[in-house]
Amino acid sequence: MNSLSNPGHNMQSRYRFYWMNFGIPLACAVVVFLCFDLTRIDIAFNDLFFDPVTQKFPLDHVHLFEKITHKWARVIPNWTGELAIIGAVLSFVWSLLRAEKRPKLVAFLDKIKVGPVLRFTHKHRRDFLYVVFAFAISTGLIHYLKGHTSVYCPIETTQYGGKIEHKEWYENFDLLKVAGDGRCWPGGHASGGFTMLALYFVARRYRWRYSKALMYGFLGLGFVYGTTRVVQGWHYMSHTFWAGIVVWLACLLTALAFYGRARLEMPVLEKSEAPGLVATG
Repeated sequence: MNSLSNPGHNMQSRYRFYWMNFGIPLACAVVVFLCFDLTRIDIAFNDLFFDPVTQKFPLDHVHLFEKITHKWARVIPNWTGELAIIGAVLSFVWSLLRAEKRPKLVAFLDKIKVGPVLRFTHKHRRDFLYVVFAFAISTGLIHYLKGHTSVYCPIETTQYGGKIEHKEWYENFDLLKVAGDGRCWPGGHASGGFTMLALYFVARRYRWRYSKALMYGFLGLGFVYGTTRVVQGWHYMSHTFWAGIVVWLACLLTALAFYGRARLEMPVLEKSEAPGLVATG
């Protein structure tokens, strides 16, 4: 009997899915809160990169470091988001043209190399729309939390020569209105790298066997983005962890809305399985 039709197997698969995708991130949130938000570990780590003599974070004044790690690095998530928007828009063109009923138009589009692009975007419309929504929801959540916690960056606090007293996010949190002018929690730059996790869920939809490598790669990208801002004094390390947790949950919930749990929990394809057997609708 097919194991996927076994109720016991389905229940076990469901529990595993929820534990791996919700349980682990929520457990990480508890650990980060207890180990960072309730201690001075964040400050101790930032102290390693602060020069008490000049009262500055030296790497914050290295122009090339700033350009490579902050400005150039944004190209990856920015271009990905823009390509997803373009793909989502183009995905409707094939249907609007009613191309399948116009062979001469199809021949012309194929001749100018536009036809294959339109067919591809049409076939993967749901994926392009998912990435657009996942990026938008992740970014929206990060901006909401920034405004409703009003946490100031280390470099802006009295701890490091600034004028604002350091406070944790939960001390200022206000659910319904903007809490203040601080905009440092969670890490915005780190969240830009973490939003690329949306592509991992697309890969899981198609059961791509390298999807886990994709997940680790994008988690690493987010941590690299976040850490470079930490050493410049513009974030605490916990800000990066929180950004990763928030973006993961946002991408996951959006993926569940677009693809459903049953599709996302299916095992990845083995080498002997043909990718064409995977439903793409």
